[in-house]
Amino acid sequence: MQSNVGTVDRVVRVLAGGALIALAATGTVGVWGYIGIVPIFTAAIGWCPAYRLFGISTCQTKD
Repeated sequence: MQSNVGTVDRVVRVLAGGALIALAATGTVGVWGYIGIVPIFTAAIGWCPAYRLFGISTCQTKD
């Protein structure tokens, strides 16, 4: 499994996922906000199945 999530993308995913989980925990958005675990998980492993499906990579290429 080759990494396809770059550093900036990882940071954005962790922040967005954390915000969703925080909103769900406070009852602002409801239970669906716990879907924020998905971007946090993909940031942690550095691989996104949707990126793979569409042929996207935000990692820097090695020359």
